[in-house]
Amino acid sequence: MPLTVTLLSLCQALLVTGNVLLIAVSPLIGASLAPSASLSTAPVATQWLGLMCATIPASLIMARLGRKRGFMLGNIVGLVGALVAVQALMSERFGLFLLATWLIGIGIGFGQLYRFAAVEAAPVHLRDRAIGLVMGGGVLAAFAGPWLARVSRELGEVPFLGSFAGLAAIYALALVVLILTQLPPASRTHGEGTALPMGRIVCQPGFIVAVSAAMVGYGVMNLAMTATPLAMAGAGHDFNHVSMTIQWHVVAMFLPSFFTGHLATRFGAKQIIVVGCLLLVASALVAQLGISLAGFNVALMLLGLGWNFTFLPATGLLTESYRPVDKARTQAANEFLVFGTAATTALMAGPLVSSLGWAMLNLLLIPVALVPVMVLVWQYRARLANATR
Repeated sequence: MPLTVTLLSLCQALLVTGNVLLIAVSPLIGASLAPSASLSTAPVATQWLGLMCATIPASLIMARLGRKRGFMLGNIVGLVGALVAVQALMSERFGLFLLATWLIGIGIGFGQLYRFAAVEAAPVHLRDRAIGLVMGGGVLAAFAGPWLARVSRELGEVPFLGSFAGLAAIYALALVVLILTQLPPASRTHGEGTALPMGRIVCQPGFIVAVSAAMVGYGVMNLAMTATPLAMAGAGHDFNHVSMTIQWHVVAMFLPSFFTGHLATRFGAKQIIVVGCLLLVASALVAQLGISLAGFNVALMLLGLGWNFTFLPATGLLTESYRPVDKARTQAANEFLVFGTAATTALMAGPLVSSLGWAMLNLLLIPVALVPVMVLVWQYRARLANATR
């Protein structure tokens, strides 16, 4: 595996460390600063909104300037967002904190393309393993993020101020790693020629399966995960329990990445996506059993596994659905749809868990989790019908 892929994995680890830190602290900061309880997850939603806003520009910027410059630009924006968050906490301004998480989300939006850069840097036969190695960098983040959240929570007189000082340091370190990373120029990764109309690209069966699996995997996971700190706090669990539950959830999200690519190659990406959907359903069923610490832990670990088995194979499928000349626009469309879904679910998490409760919220996610399975069944029946004709 090229050294470039390993360095991208480290960048991914730093990115996800910051994400996990935000997952643990943002809903609690929102609950303390927001004018109403229904807006407690608004900082998480604005983070995902920033990510969604970055998806299309990030792909197009990298097609013109190259991956390296694009990633560095995203890290700089994230660094500025972390510093704005420090100011927002010092002045106790909820609106300014929303701006900070939006800027951080833009930085994360650029970083979500690390997995595509890994595909470009690796030989074709190592494509799935390269995606898995980069995403596997999140395992380090699973331990570093919650640890950083716990130790930085009470640093200084302002709660969570140290958390965002640590986040700024993470973005600065990622910039150093990117300076040392050799990435191919845009002329080698994005081909020239006549691009297909966007309508033809998004109607391809492979694109439909990939996007539906990624949207459902991310949407279901993000809604339940964002609601978890609030649900656990409402059930009487302290912050250390919340951070540990999120930690093992993130381990379950990223640890399988080291072998998910092998499974997709051996059994087929679509079969692994079906398994991922069933794991998401299992997570929702476990949530019906109660609000004990063990119940939250098991549900969140199954949730993380379900995300991994839907999102990673979907990435591999997506790379098969475009030509080099269509790469930037296809990736931009995918990222916009997936992370637009994530932004919507983050905004919905607070009101839904407040009004419905943890168990009912998860119950409603079961039919959503099965949507990619229904898409695959529909495509299979369409192929049979065409063969019969």
